Amino acid sequence: MGESKGNSPYDCLAWFYDRYWGGSGYHFHNFVMGALDKVLLSELPAGALVLDLCCGTGHLTRMLFERGFKVVGADCSLEMLRFAKRNTPAAGFFAADARAFFFPARFDAVVSTFDSMNHMMEPRDLDRVFRNVSASLCEGGVFAFDLLLEEAYEVMWNKSGFFIEDDNACLIRGTYDRSSRVASVKLTLFRNDGGWKRDDVTVTERFHPLEEVIASLESCGFGCIEVSRAGVDFEMPADEGTGRVFIRAKKREVGPG
Repeated sequence: MGESKGNSPYDCLAWFYDRYWGGSGYHFHNFVMGALDKVLLSELPAGALVLDLCCGTGHLTRMLFERGFKVVGADCSLEMLRFAKRNTPAAGFFAADARAFFFPARFDAVVSTFDSMNHMMEPRDLDRVFRNVSASLCEGGVFAFDLLLEEAYEVMWNKSGFFIEDDNACLIRGTYDRSSRVASVKLTLFRNDGGWKRDDVTVTERFHPLEEVIASLESCGFGCIEVSRAGVDFEMPADEGTGRVFIRAKKREVGPG
């Protein structure tokens, strides 16, 4: 599979991600599991092999493992993976760019959450991810992922805020440009880890219209595409569910001859 080269821009965000976006006090992954139950997990047998693509610090990986699945996590950030291995030591983890990885066709399912597909900044990047996912799935295997629609960026990303704790502080500034479909969150992080250190990180995402995503999936060998919406088909609080959908797509089976 393709290895991550050099440092990921998300490496210096890993500790923050693990503490505030993945820990026990953050319930997003519980709602994700509820959504995945409805669109995928309930039909998978115990012991099914699942790839958690763009796994971050591995909290969803752990939840899938605890449900009895065999799980492999992949992410482009080595520092994220360091936390992931600590959080779920029994799972396998690999450094890989979602646009340039390779596994043999052996997974029963691939999941990718926390708007990871919105991190693909060009339509051709989505095509590359979808082709890689298709190649890694067994015939009839299922790809399930979440996606933020424009409502999420217009309502939830045009905000700023900050918080301060004893050992860290964070300033967050979010923007969304409708003409370019690009959203960004600038984080200025201060952390006391044997001395105060500052990191500046920009998380950038893009709104991909749903019809374009479906067309890309179809061109990359997927069919039986279903879309489920937060607040309608599965529960999720407004601060995470606004404009969020889950997409389920099945790899087309190749007939004889």
